Amino acid sequence: MSALPLLLLLLLTTPLRYVTGIGINYGTLGNNLPPHKKVAQMLQSTIINKIKIYDTNPDILEAFSNTGIDVIVAVENSNISSISADVSAADQWFTSRVAHFLPATSIIAIAVGNEYLTNTESEPSILVPAMRNLHSVLVARGLDRKIKVTTPHSMAILASSFPPSSSQFALNLIPVMASLVEFLAETGAPFMINAYPYFAYRDDPSKIDLEYALLGNASGVSDPKGYTYTNMLDAQIDAVRSAIKALGGNRTVEIIISESGWPSKGGSGEVGATPENAKAYNTRLIERGDSHVGTPMGPKEKVEVFVFALFNENEKEGDASERNFGIFNGDGSKVYEVDLSCSFCSGSVEKMGVGSGARGASVWCVAKPHADEKVLQAVLDFCCGAGGVDCKELVEKEACYEPNKLHAHASYAMNAYYQMHGRNYWNCDFKGTGLVTFSDPSYGTCRYPQQ
Repeated sequence: MSALPLLLLLLLTTPLRYVTGIGINYGTLGNNLPPHKKVAQMLQSTIINKIKIYDTNPDILEAFSNTGIDVIVAVENSNISSISADVSAADQWFTSRVAHFLPATSIIAIAVGNEYLTNTESEPSILVPAMRNLHSVLVARGLDRKIKVTTPHSMAILASSFPPSSSQFALNLIPVMASLVEFLAETGAPFMINAYPYFAYRDDPSKIDLEYALLGNASGVSDPKGYTYTNMLDAQIDAVRSAIKALGGNRTVEIIISESGWPSKGGSGEVGATPENAKAYNTRLIERGDSHVGTPMGPKEKVEVFVFALFNENEKEGDASERNFGIFNGDGSKVYEVDLSCSFCSGSVEKMGVGSGARGASVWCVAKPHADEKVLQAVLDFCCGAGGVDCKELVEKEACYEPNKLHAHASYAMNAYYQMHGRNYWNCDFKGTGLVTFSDPSYGTCRYPQQ
């Protein structure tokens, strides 16, 4: 056996430990940003395996189809009121904004609003009803295990954040937070927090140690209950953890850092906004997100991280720093050097001959998003024809009939053929229309088989 087939066999059959990957926030308030498709291609060869966007931009959702990169979409704050009114309004939003892109685009969560509870124009009482209505829509479609419903918060939801062990939610928000945490615990959805040590340092640089804010191994800040914090982000996470516990009950929810970053440039008075500090913070943040490291109060609770942000956005309002949180400039060049390389991402895997896919220990074969429909129809006929695979799940009223689209049906048949023939990379070619992916394309009750 030659060296290459042996490598392929090991890659396809051995349970490997792949990098966990991290998330990143993909904002689009700029007039100099690259096309979405180019962004998707760029990220496929990096450690970034999740993106969070601030709407349901159809061009982004199309660009990230069949890339193996998970996507979190959002309900804009202005739409929460209508979705909270009844389930039919939530269903209409989901049908018009999201459903069309499934399952090709791996949408894993819907963020209902952004820092909605601390928005001066918000109606706190309607947030959880809106979330429950959307969850009901997902349950009816069999998508609630794949897609979670949550909402990101600013640290302003806390009455105080230090010491972490005695933190509680702001008094006026406790009723809605109790209802929200109960919903998240019921549905297995994460609690999202936007945490920025930068702002705390900027506002009080004489009292806050820079290394402590930059996730450095500072000398340590002590909590009265015996916890020691060597960086501010861990303290902020545990402050949220304490506030959730203070609500009482046995509510267990995962905490995710939905935004965190450091600007490379700022205006007058924006202390610490430099490329050197941004590089230090985001490098450590990325390492932290990929390390399975917990916090002093939750040492076994790994914390998922979404870096803010992918690009500098030159049309954002506010202070100069708001336009300079990006790792990349609009032309795709790095603002500063940060290692985003990934040993088992699509670029390196493709070079091994497995095909163009993303990261993961299991593999599937799906149709490329822009494959020629005539070729796809021929592939579908071949796979489901005499001597081919079992395509009964594609029959009307069966689990994989909906969406009744050629691309979806061809993907199911191609994967079944690929799995049956041993997951060799050449069994997912299909005249150039096939794509190996490490992101499970299953949805609802439609399960894509794997070996």
